[in-house]
Amino acid sequence: MEEQDKYRLLLVDDDVDLLRLLSIRLSAAGYQVTVAESGEQALGLLPVVRPHLVLSDMRMEGMDGMALFDAIRKNHSALPVIIMTAHGSIPDAVDATRRGVFGFLAKPLDKQDLLQEIKRALSMCGPPLDVEAGAAGEDQWRREIITQSPAMLDLLSKAKLAAESGSAVLIRGESGSGKEMLARAIHWASNRSAEPFVAVNCGAIPDTLLESELFGHSKGAFTGAVKDYPGLFRSAQGGTLFLDEIGDMPLALQVKLLRVLQEKRMRPVGSVESIDIDVRIVSATHRQLESEIADGNFREDLYYRLNVVSLELPNLAGRREDIPLLAQHFLQELVDRSGKKVSGFAPEAMELLLAAAWPGNVRQLYNVVEQAVALSTSPVIPEELVSNAIKESREHILPFSEARREFEQQYLVRLMQITEGNVSHAARIAGRNRTEFYKLLGRHHIVPALFKS
Repeated sequence: MEEQDKYRLLLVDDDVDLLRLLSIRLSAAGYQVTVAESGEQALGLLPVVRPHLVLSDMRMEGMDGMALFDAIRKNHSALPVIIMTAHGSIPDAVDATRRGVFGFLAKPLDKQDLLQEIKRALSMCGPPLDVEAGAAGEDQWRREIITQSPAMLDLLSKAKLAAESGSAVLIRGESGSGKEMLARAIHWASNRSAEPFVAVNCGAIPDTLLESELFGHSKGAFTGAVKDYPGLFRSAQGGTLFLDEIGDMPLALQVKLLRVLQEKRMRPVGSVESIDIDVRIVSATHRQLESEIADGNFREDLYYRLNVVSLELPNLAGRREDIPLLAQHFLQELVDRSGKKVSGFAPEAMELLLAAAWPGNVRQLYNVVEQAVALSTSPVIPEELVSNAIKESREHILPFSEARREFEQQYLVRLMQITEGNVSHAARIAGRNRTEFYKLLGRHHIVPALFKS
């Protein structure tokens, strides 16, 4: 079966003879064709046919082509629309493309031009897989993952089996490729879905704090421990604990983690009592753990404990058919939040998105779309804005709140190291009173006792 056989086209024209001719021509080219003799009829057919492309006449009785386009855009913002007209003019074409119409063809239609424009429009919306299935009840577990990529769909089928097995899962993939999102989907597909999902980035927390963060500490265990802190293992009790960037975990803590996984018991910092735990572990890394084991940076026994099921998450460049879907989804999300009147991307802008290298993966794509939406002054995002956003996204700048939190944590850890855990001394250096300084330490789960020599 030809690939075109999977694509569904909706043709709209009040000229019945032309409609029949176009239907025969496009069916012969391998497309599944449905026809409508009015804009109103086309709107009624949309939820039934679920076309991948709409080809509509401009001038029709009742609802004309642009009115039909506006109605389609309200509920199907990613659906490309090509307008045909025997009354074409440059102003009409410019206005239509500014409003988000994909293409503009003048009658009488040239067969090759028609087929080429249809092919170009369909290439922007990826292969014709029914992504609507992702919203179906049985697929709610992967509701956050927007894809129509065969590679991703194959990975998701493996993830579903892994989730149902209850085994530990190791997700491999580049930074920004969506490892935490896949981990959350595995949690939702498992029999632990009603219990907590807790995530921690092992590379984002200083080594001296990670043990307390994972296993907790008891009240009075050290100066400043004014109350018990349960730790992330206990917070995830009965559910799933996601250990992101597990390859960055220090060796000393790897030993303690292995013991906890083997014994299913843990002891908070400063406590003499062990606590039973029931947690499913999903871990992730962008590192080659086999090389880390060979270099002595990662324990082989822990590796086998975590790597019961291994899932390789493709980078964005390996699933380019998802770029139009993701870009339009992010755009709609940002528009809903900001209220800006932006409806889509110019074809040239989408071509740029499809061709980009995306070293930062899905996270970088979101940043590019966010900047383009913020700076756009027209309903359709032009090529230039996307080009500039891609260039600037190579130097990623953290949001202010995240940068401030990161600075505070690093600053406090540095103070604790300098003063060897002496809170009074550290508070004086920071120019804060002890009470306020203890609150800062508590906010970042920093344990002074861990810094004492």
